[in-house]
Amino acid sequence: MAQITLKNLAHSYFPNPTRDQDFALKEMDHVWQDGGAYALLGSSGCGKTTLLNIISGLLRPSQGRVLFGDRDVTDAPTAERNIAQVFQFPVVYDTMTVRDNLAFPLRNRGMDAAYIAARVDQIARMIGMEEILSRKAKGLTADAKQKISLGRGMVREDVNAILFDEPLTVIDPHMKWELRTQLKRLHREFGHTMIYVTHDQTEALTFADKVVIMYDGRVVQMGTPEELFETPAHTFVGYFIGSPGMNLMEAQVEGDTARLASGMTVPLGAQYGRPAGRVQIGIRPEYAMLTAGEGLPVTIRRVEDVGRHRLVRAEVLGAPLNVVVPEGMPVGAELTHVRFAPQKISVYADDWRIAPQGRAA
Repeated sequence: MAQITLKNLAHSYFPNPTRDQDFALKEMDHVWQDGGAYALLGSSGCGKTTLLNIISGLLRPSQGRVLFGDRDVTDAPTAERNIAQVFQFPVVYDTMTVRDNLAFPLRNRGMDAAYIAARVDQIARMIGMEEILSRKAKGLTADAKQKISLGRGMVREDVNAILFDEPLTVIDPHMKWELRTQLKRLHREFGHTMIYVTHDQTEALTFADKVVIMYDGRVVQMGTPEELFETPAHTFVGYFIGSPGMNLMEAQVEGDTARLASGMTVPLGAQYGRPAGRVQIGIRPEYAMLTAGEGLPVTIRRVEDVGRHRLVRAEVLGAPLNVVVPEGMPVGAELTHVRFAPQKISVYADDWRIAPQGRAA
């Protein structure tokens, strides 16, 4: 296992990049702690797979260095990095049995036969394939083949890191939940450094100790699921994390008050001075409350019952607003206004969160 350090890392697919837009990965410095479980999360095209391929050695960065521990591996081929990688689509040997597919990485390294048998049986139980270990891989379903690919990636105990590139895309939803649970158990048991690429926030938040959010080729925040939900560092994080995401409203902020375009004001839970640039306030739907007269005027458009709570789709001063209402709470015509929990409001300037300067007076 190894700590993975990215120093001044950037990458462009153009031979002579000159503009910021030419870079698929903008310059970054990050440390992935030895033994950590990370999820690399973002929308399609944000640079997740490019970054993973640089870490694995499938791609050399245009600039910067990659270190495994104290060793510079920027120019080292994948085979010398001692990693395992599981790809989005299954890679299996059709002519081999399931058992031989799982055993292949261990036999290739000359491991003891008894150890191989025990380890293969352990991984087979984890992925639910004990009953078909003697079957040939040819003819198995796509999700069964991906489970083999997943198991083969995890069968070695001596790797520096295990890299997963959207490995559960072809797995049915119930099996996804089971495999994520098993991956977490495996991580706790063996302590491998794991980096898991996905565009699915549920996968990321349930798998990782730390989630790395990427947007437009940049890492915009690395944090625990709670940190991403409560204090999004960027408006994209607020929008992307949560279902639905954070409500954002244009505003002018002065001290502990936000003034909206209509002239109405919203009290803030802290002092923010006078931030410049494009200023917005953000509030999670969970921290917006419908009232019978206190706060901003609201127009309710529809109510969606999602089981554990109801989601109110509304408008405030012509802008869309989502409000999460606890199950059982009536949503009647008397609820004409909405107020925000002041201490849960975030303030953004040019999309980046501003740290409060002190508590509100």
